[in-house]
Amino acid sequence: MHRYTLSCSAEAADFEPVALAVHELVHRLPVTAKSRDKNGIRIEEGRVIDRNYSGPVLLDAIAQNRTIKVTPASGAYKGVPVTVSPVRDKDGDAIGAIGIVDITGIFDLATLMEHQSAILKQVCGKDPCPLPGEQIDSKR
Repeated sequence: MHRYTLSCSAEAADFEPVALAVHELVHRLPVTAKSRDKNGIRIEEGRVIDRNYSGPVLLDAIAQNRTIKVTPASGAYKGVPVTVSPVRDKDGDAIGAIGIVDITGIFDLATLMEHQSAILKQVCGKDPCPLPGEQIDSKR
């Protein structure tokens, strides 16, 4: 049996099974996680895409020891709403953090349609397919 330990110096591999489970629970939205002292993991589209990941919001959540909902100004998820929560030890100290892309943060319906293509392109790496009967915009 494998044993995984979450601590302030946990490796990306220690977070992998938990982050993959969270990824599946949130319908394969991107998930990131890291310990306080070491870089962590970034998961998208059902697979690990980075095992040396450290995002600015993960760092902030650990430093502030609180959940943060924000649209980052830098990093891999620049311009995309995220929610990041600290992982705490039994004393309440932040030993790491786990974050997800927060789709509830993009549901301002007035701007959702305006930004949908850009968000999907940034998060998924591609433009969405056109709807049936929709014209393909060659400028996309």
